[in-house]
Amino acid sequence: PSPLKKPPGDIEQASTKIQAWWRGTLVRRTLLHAALRALIIQCWWRQVLARLQAKRRRAALELCTRQLWAAVRLQSWVRMWRVRRRYCRLLNAVRIIQVYWRWRSCHTRGFFHGSYELSTSQLSLELDIFLGSQICRITDCIPFPIKN
Repeated sequence: PSPLKKPPGDIEQASTKIQAWWRGTLVRRTLLHAALRALIIQCWWRQVLARLQAKRRRAALELCTRQLWAAVRLQSWVRMWRVRRRYCRLLNAVRIIQVYWRWRSCHTRGFFHGSYELSTSQLSLELDIFLGSQICRITDCIPFPIKN
């Protein structure tokens, strides 16, 4: 046997080694591609989950904000209602005091009430003077001087 020529068993063995190496390379390449694809899918899925979680957080924050504003608005309405109720009570008390005071001042001081009627030739006057429980009524007709 010549040194360049190898026995047929060695050639088959070498070709088997080369084929095994090539198949191993293909398998490793396929596994690498599969791992990269799995990594891409995992990254995408994590992004989807992150977006979903952010959306849920935002919804929870908006709900919390809405509830907080509703509580603030409700407190404002209650405060307004209490202030208005107090104002109405005070206004009612003021009206009672005014009515009593006016009645008292009318009965102690007296007041005038009157009406008049104006015609071409005279002035008709009717005056009522109230002094406590006494009434003085004055009725008079005043003629106008006629110029010729």
